[in-house]
Amino acid sequence: MLDRKRLAEITAQGPRPVFATISGAHLYGFASADSDVDLRGAFLLPAEEMLSIDPPKETIAIEENTDIELDWVAHDLRKFARMMVSHNGYVMEQLFSPLVVVTTPLHEQLIEVGKGCLTRPMVRHYLGFARGRRKRLEEPDATVKHLLYAYRVYLSGIHLMQTGALESNLAALNEAYPLPEVAELIARKRDGAEHMQLRDGDLEVHRKHLDRMEAQLHTAHAESSLPEEPKTAAQLNDLVVGARFES
Repeated sequence: MLDRKRLAEITAQGPRPVFATISGAHLYGFASADSDVDLRGAFLLPAEEMLSIDPPKETIAIEENTDIELDWVAHDLRKFARMMVSHNGYVMEQLFSPLVVVTTPLHEQLIEVGKGCLTRPMVRHYLGFARGRRKRLEEPDATVKHLLYAYRVYLSGIHLMQTGALESNLAALNEAYPLPEVAELIARKRDGAEHMQLRDGDLEVHRKHLDRMEAQLHTAHAESSLPEEPKTAAQLNDLVVGARFES
């Protein structure tokens, strides 16, 4: 489903990327044939632009809507690093995504330093995202995708709090925390479409599971040995400054 050479060419339309990875439904393991491609990453602006009297453009967004629907969203390395030390689960999942389109030695260094930026307060990202998806499930026209997102963020949060490692793929998470209903939902989504509606009775079955997972996430957070603040913020700062001087 993914032509990585084509995706790399799209990233070349903006500043040269430090890295580009795939996020969204493809990363989460339940993409269907009509799923959009969410391409995310970071780039490095020249020092001249960062020192100019004009504000630098630290974020780019490029859309492609020809034979594929794709959006490439990336941030300058300094902005990306700031988010890394702000308990931002979204950017950390982009950094650690195994679906790599563009990589560099700097990307590899970011991954290594990023291991020290996984923290207990990242639980807020997962709780907030899950509650947003659950609220959407109570609205008309809720889809299988909304339900899968709720499961995915709960299980990713639980796994991170318990193990200190990021895992975004719901199929892999469901092997560690097995629930037959989740496997069936993934199969329905992969074989169906982005806007596949829930069946009658789906919510009644899954509310109890989601309630239990929210309680598990709170417990995992309370017992987690992850640090309260990033341990490698100084190293990350040195990496960003050094990369800018080299540019």
